[in-house]
Parts: sequence; structure tokens; C-alpha cells
Amino acid sequence: MGATYMTIAFRKMKRSGMLGSLVGVAAGVGGGLLLMLPLGFCTFEAGRSALDVGFGVFLVLVGAVIGVAIVQWFLRLWWQGEVEQIADSGTQGNFKLPWLVPLLLLAPTLLILLVFIYYPALDTFSLATRLARLSTPRTQFVCVRNFTEMIAPSYSLPEIILFLIVGLGGIGLYLWGDRSSDSAIYRWVRRSVWVAAIIALYFLIMGLWSDYYRLIFFNTILISGITVVLGLAISLALSVLVYQPIRGAGIYRTLLVWSYAISPAVAGIIFAIMFNPVAGVANHILDTWFNLPRLPWLTHAGLARSVLILASIWKQLGYNILFYIAGLQTVPKDLMEAATLDGANRWQRFRTVVLPALSPITFFLIITNLTYTFFEIYGTIDYLTRGGPNGATSVAIYEIIRVGIRADRDLGRAAAQSIVLFIMVIGLTILQFRTSGRRVTYNA
Repeated sequence: MGATYMTIAFRKMKRSGMLGSLVGVAAGVGGGLLLMLPLGFCTFEAGRSALDVGFGVFLVLVGAVIGVAIVQWFLRLWWQGEVEQIADSGTQGNFKLPWLVPLLLLAPTLLILLVFIYYPALDTFSLATRLARLSTPRTQFVCVRNFTEMIAPSYSLPEIILFLIVGLGGIGLYLWGDRSSDSAIYRWVRRSVWVAAIIALYFLIMGLWSDYYRLIFFNTILISGITVVLGLAISLALSVLVYQPIRGAGIYRTLLVWSYAISPAVAGIIFAIMFNPVAGVANHILDTWFNLPRLPWLTHAGLARSVLILASIWKQLGYNILFYIAGLQTVPKDLMEAATLDGANRWQRFRTVVLPALSPITFFLIITNLTYTFFEIYGTIDYLTRGGPNGATSVAIYEIIRVGIRADRDLGRAAAQSIVLFIMVIGLTILQFRTSGRRVTYNA
């Protein structure tokens, strides 16, 4: 596959296809070795389970893909630099710095990244392959056991292959298909295939986890997705209302924004008090105002998730409103006036003028809100539900800290789960850039 991909890439860049094939093979083999050499090919040792061997094959394929992607990226930069150098050779006054100068200027930043980000990241990958307990200096190499403990496939091999074909094929058709076609049927087919691909990949991933981690994965996707979508919709609606020229607008904006100043832990405490089943204000309102029975907000799975989502939306509300209000100030007034003269009503002006103008801010807020729900929500959960009831509100970041520090004190398993979360965030971010990022318009 790497040879075929690089052959096509080389021909597109008007290079030798045979050379591309050789480079693709070398990059694929090198990438596969890059992941397996640190493990000592332990997954293929005698006596290993079929799950270990399958995980090893998966790592080899992932390493091959990474190797091919990195080589293609470097070659593209190199050839682009050659083209620019040829284009600049005939111009006057061209000033070039030696490569050592920018490297020296970047040295302090690179040193900080190396010490505080890259080295801890590499150490996390090493820790994920070991049996390590908190406060215990000795560790033991366990190959990929910390990863395979989270995996218990409920599908057969043909079913997994079918899900992969539908999922990856559908995403490929949507991302790299012909976007210039004006046919309504073609657009409907592309969107239908995209939905089918997402559903296929979701069920595939859900079917790969063990019962223990399947609930964690489900909670993470559900709580993050609803929090981001509903939170941005509410924030945009409130921003539009507050932006109207009304008396005391500054006071309203301040009151809406102040929630961002508090920490996630404080948000958890506030909502734990409000939704306390015995003395909370929520049950008091239900009882005295509507004559309804008191609800077990924090002991029922669905209600506990709802309260957590509500607390997370409220915590991020001020942050989102702040950006949306700033974005509304940049909406071109001449376009709004032109749309009004053309007979567009308020909703049509909002949909065709305001939303496209706010697309860069919306795209930015999607990424930042996803980051919040994946990583910073821990404090809210810890003070609101502590992951209960029965793990209904335990998301990936909460489970990592619980396993690694609070309960099991198993640093190896926690490191493996943190890598899974990291890959999940990277995948969603790339997917977001490839889909929503293309719809962002940075000018009117």
C-alpha cells in the first residue's frame, strides 16, 4: 500500500514512479520497525495470544502509515524549496539566512518543548509497556498487556474487515471525492455515505473494547459531543440576544461571561449543591412550584449525565459568548443592509450572512471545547458525581487519574489509557480540520 501510494504521489509531483515505489517500501518498512523495535517484537514471540499478535500487526501497519506520511511530507517540503529557490534565483536583493540562525533563535523554545512535552510523552509510551505501581521504584516489562486488557473484540474477523471497508472507504469518498459536482443526488449520496461511515466506525470501535472500557468510551463520546454541540448553540443564541442594542447590555454581558472565571471544580461544587437530592434548589423548585416528585439527580445514570453536561455547558458559556460577541462585531454591516434590501428576513440574514462570518470563530470554539471536555472536565466530575453512579459519568480522563493515582495506583494501565485518549483527540481534531475546516470562510 505504501509503495502504491508513493508511486501515485511521485507521479503527481512529476517524479519517477519507480523511485516512488522504492521510497514507499522503504518508508513503510522503516515506520513499522520504528514502533516494533522498542518493543523487541514481543507481540510475535512464541506463546503469545492471537490478540497480542493481532495488536502487533496493527502496530506495524500504523508505523508504516506514519513512516510513509513523514517521508512524503519531507519530500514535498524539499521539492517545494527547490522550486522556490529556482524561482528566486533570477530576482535581485534576495536575502537568505543560514539554517543555523533560525535554529539558534528557536533553541530556547525547542529546549522547553523537549524537557516538558516531548520527553514526558516518550516516557508515557515507555511506561505503557510496563507493570508500574505508584511509589514503587521497580517496574517490569509486560509488552502490550496494558493495551490488550482494554480490548475484547465482539466481532468476527470478516465483520471487522467489513466495518473497516465501509468506514474508511466512506470517509475517503467524502474527503477526497469530487466536490465540484452540482448534482443534488451526488451530494445526497456523499452525505449518506459519510453518515454510514461514521456509524460503521463507531460500532467497530465500540465492539473492540472490553465491557469495562466500552462504558468509558461511550461516556466520553456522548458527554463531549452533547456538551460541544448544545453549548455552542446556546452560546450563539445568547450572544445574538445580548448583542442587540438594549439598555444595560454591558451588565448582561458581564453576568454571562463571569462563569468562565471559575474553575471546573467550583462548577462541580455549585451544581452538586443545586442538584442535591435532599436539599438542592432544583428539587425544591420541582416540589413547590410544579408539585412534582423529587428526582434522584446524582444517583440515576441518565440524570447524572444530564447534570454533568449542564455544568460543563455553563462553565464554558462565558468563554464561548466572549468570542461570539467579538465575532458579531466583525459581521459586515453592508452585507446585512444589502440582504435586507433584497428582501431577506431576519432568519435568512442570520443564516446566509452572520453564520458564514462566524465560521472561523465557531471552528476555533469547537476545537477548544472538545479539548475542555476531554481533559479539563475532571474537576467537575470529581466534585459532582465522582464518576458515578456505577461509572455512568466516568470519562476517559477521570478513569486515567482514578486508575493511575486514586484507586488502583497502576501507572502502566493509566499510561496506556492516556495514549488511547491522545490518539482519540488527535483523530477527532484531524477529522474536524478535514471536514468543518473546509467550510470556514475567512472573508465576507
